[in-house]
Amino acid sequence: MRRQQNELRFCIGIAAGFPASVLMLIRCSLAVIACVVCIVFSTSITIAAECQQQDNFSNWLEHFKQEATSQGISQQTVVSALNGITYDPAIIAHDHSQNVFLQSFEQFSGRMVSPDRLRKGANMLKRYGSILGRIEDRYGVPGEVLIAIWGLESDYGVNQGKYSTLRSLATLAYDCRRAEKFRAELVDALRIIERGDLTPNQMIGAWAGEIGQTQFLPSAYLKFAIDFEGYGRRDLIHSGLNALASTANHLKSYGWTARKPWTEGSANFGVLQKWNESEVYAKTVAYFATRLSKEP
Repeated sequence: MRRQQNELRFCIGIAAGFPASVLMLIRCSLAVIACVVCIVFSTSITIAAECQQQDNFSNWLEHFKQEATSQGISQQTVVSALNGITYDPAIIAHDHSQNVFLQSFEQFSGRMVSPDRLRKGANMLKRYGSILGRIEDRYGVPGEVLIAIWGLESDYGVNQGKYSTLRSLATLAYDCRRAEKFRAELVDALRIIERGDLTPNQMIGAWAGEIGQTQFLPSAYLKFAIDFEGYGRRDLIHSGLNALASTANHLKSYGWTARKPWTEGSANFGVLQKWNESEVYAKTVAYFATRLSKEP
């Protein structure tokens, strides 16, 4: 490494105007490249090693607690939410093996829009017809779209996930791949608790930290969750109606236009991609909603 650094200094001198042969310039160029590669490779090894050392997680968590309190989260909330949290390698395994959205639309929609889910969705439209009408009057999003998202995300609230939201987010925040994103999500999860919407023990959801019957990440939960039923708190886990109204609020906030189509290529289809960036997912929501709109 020292030899490479010396050659790097020599090359810089050449660039400043010192005479040298073409051969030496080539040699210097190769030395610069080798030096940079070596530095980057060494740094990458160091970072990877830190990320793989699960024994450091408790130290990282203590530093995170301090960061959370510095951002205005009370000590009581931090302690109640994060004390005893441990690293979960299963979450990282999930994160590194995602392939569901690599499926074709035909594959994904064929699996997700099953006859049983379609039948249940049609029943939900009838069961909550008047309430869905009130939601549409307020936010402009039709019931078919909301029911389609509800069905795809959690099978109408039945399968919301089994993972501790706080443990999942802490694990993902500690991992190298998307640390900054999930660090912010973990802070927002603490804010949800601080606001009184959910307790730490109630925050059970998907492996990547989504919570509620339509699966909001904490940042979206803070922005868009609605207390539609008048609970006095924004509970999207136990209240399907709160989840549906909050989903409509999310879509409206991103520009949903009432009484306009949601098919591929429309402005509303673009809004569906704000809900989930995957084109396959957005097409499946649109397809599902269209099928529901034609149900008797």
